[in-house]
Amino acid sequence: MADPAVKAIDAVVNIWTQEALAGRPDRTDFYTGKVNVERETFEGVTLEQMLERMDRAGIERSMLIAAKVGPEGHRASYEVPYSVVADAVQKYPDRFWGLAGVDPTQGMRGVRELEKAVREYGFIGAHLYPHWFELAPDHARNYPFYAKCVELDVPIQLQVGQSMVYDKSYPRRSVGRPITLDAVACDFPELKLIGIHVGIPWTDEMIAMAWKHENVFIGSDAHGPRYWPQSFVHYINTYGQDKVLFGTDFPVLDFEKTMRQIDELGLRPEPKRKFLRDNALRVYKLDV
Repeated sequence: MADPAVKAIDAVVNIWTQEALAGRPDRTDFYTGKVNVERETFEGVTLEQMLERMDRAGIERSMLIAAKVGPEGHRASYEVPYSVVADAVQKYPDRFWGLAGVDPTQGMRGVRELEKAVREYGFIGAHLYPHWFELAPDHARNYPFYAKCVELDVPIQLQVGQSMVYDKSYPRRSVGRPITLDAVACDFPELKLIGIHVGIPWTDEMIAMAWKHENVFIGSDAHGPRYWPQSFVHYINTYGQDKVLFGTDFPVLDFEKTMRQIDELGLRPEPKRKFLRDNALRVYKLDV
């Protein structure tokens, strides 16, 4: 297990309680088949069970996503209400932070909801799934949300890399090429952009964006560490040690299994500490 002196911060976690799962379309084949989530986990995890798992893995805190997955009203779409995540954070304020999901098709109504989540609920950032809306990160419909994040001084996470087929009746295109962050980073140099999911299969492109722009970072979630491209491991361990945030995308990755695989990478102590903890605290301006 990881160095017990370093308590990790997981920057990408899905709340998986029964309340959060209510109304979600059936994703059994994807989660238990494609990404091999254990059936017991897939069927729901209480906050207390999640905390037990985090403790065993040496994870001090997690950022819970109030996800918006596809245009509202579509049969394949769903969202986790902000209130569900806000309640979890209020119940365990020393263990959880909230992230506000973004639906770019909602326009200014969505922008106002994002502002309320940050100002009233205390959420620390935004989260966007470009592929679910088939709108690339540099699409104009995202720009009002970026501008609001700058105004609120909060980062935004965006899925980059290949998207999967989560619903066979509603396949989505892979619009999240990391290079599309280039225009956003140029247009919003004050906005902290975190390209989550590593950027696979365009990881080197994601590294190039993080290397070019001071305000672009990488989230390591959704892909098991033992399968990361060597260039990504090298980046974390050397010249990119200040640019990558640890994440699991739980339940896609199991907390303990992921931490064991990170230990197997043989990262140097200082880059490893930055990756597991310090970078998240700095990028999100958190004080624990």
